Amino acid sequence: MTLPRDRCTQPCPPEGEREGSLARLKAENAQLRQAVESHAAVDRAIGVLIALHRCSAVGGWEVLREVSQHTNTRLRDVADTIIGWTQGHPLPDIVRVALEDALRRGQPGAGALPGHE
Repeated sequence: MTLPRDRCTQPCPPEGEREGSLARLKAENAQLRQAVESHAAVDRAIGVLIALHRCSAVGGWEVLREVSQHTNTRLRDVADTIIGWTQGHPLPDIVRVALEDALRRGQPGAGALPGHE
């Protein structure tokens, strides 16, 4: 299938430029894919916090951010750890303690995480 001439707004670049453009587009595509996957993991982890601790979405985001900062761990990795915990993987002690502290600060009177009383 060929595009109608009126849709082709620019001539094709020379071969060397096409290769460079293609490489840049592939790198950008990979970065965007990773960003979407990270965002989805963070959203799922926020959902876990909402379900278990009845916090708001903003509150869940703040808890994740706080845990990430206090454990010096990437936000995506904290999210993956929390998601893994819901699937039976243990929470590392450093994440568990930071998560309980963040939840307590965000919700006075909040207790320990289920299974860690």
